Amino acid sequence: MYEIVKKVYLNDSVIEIVVKAPLIAKRIKPGQFVILRVKKGGERIPLTVNSFDKEQGTIGLIFQTVGSTTKEMASLNEGDFLRDCVGPLGKPTETDGYKKVAIVGGGVGCAIALPVCKKFKDKGATVHAVVGFRNKDLIILKDRFLENSHLYKLMTDDGSAGEKGLVTDALKELIEDGNEYDCVFVFGPLIMMKFVSELTKKYGIKTIVSMNPIMIDGTGMCGGCRLTVDNEIRFACVDGPDFDGHKVDFDECINRNKMYDKTSCAYHKATCSLLKADIKENDK
Repeated sequence: MYEIVKKVYLNDSVIEIVVKAPLIAKRIKPGQFVILRVKKGGERIPLTVNSFDKEQGTIGLIFQTVGSTTKEMASLNEGDFLRDCVGPLGKPTETDGYKKVAIVGGGVGCAIALPVCKKFKDKGATVHAVVGFRNKDLIILKDRFLENSHLYKLMTDDGSAGEKGLVTDALKELIEDGNEYDCVFVFGPLIMMKFVSELTKKYGIKTIVSMNPIMIDGTGMCGGCRLTVDNEIRFACVDGPDFDGHKVDFDECINRNKMYDKTSCAYHKATCSLLKADIKENDK
């Protein structure tokens, strides 16, 4: 059992919790994640660790309430417990050897970007943070990004905060202003990471993306998180989650994830119901 010692709403649908997990906190590094269950028999969901305190033995997790499990998590309060929390999983983000980097985050992906941003600044690298949200009401972690970067570019789709536009617009402007990045690190929706990678490829800038396909066991056994990188099958849970953005087959990954959208799931549910009806009819 893992006690929730802190709970904070970052906006109406995004929550940060701090969980007592001393063994994980002792070993976790930026870029790695955990898989948790809210209750016995519950769904297993992966969440990247946003922060950690080795002395206090705690880890920070940020999630958006979009499904049944995250809604269950949202109903928990300080003093309540998560049933299971396994980690650290995945490979940490490689931060050695870089002098100047751009960290690009989109939406809740900013929660993954922040610890990487902090790690680079702590190591003495120049860090430019480019973050994007649909509107001002969805902005999270602004103060912490300002604290852990040398330049902070805030973009919103509707222009309600920061500058109007996409993260690709801001990144392109920074590159054309003469900023020479050793690497661009990207965290967020698949479609955003795809377009950032296409942009940086034109400029010949190394780009690392943190992939977030469907994941179940986190050990490479189930194959649910498979993706194609440089024409070879890789598993995000054990080979990643970080990969060369110029070698990832984003279209394949995006199409696989669509299998789990509401429309597709409704179709498969209806199909299963028809099949069950046929089986019952044939059994008569």
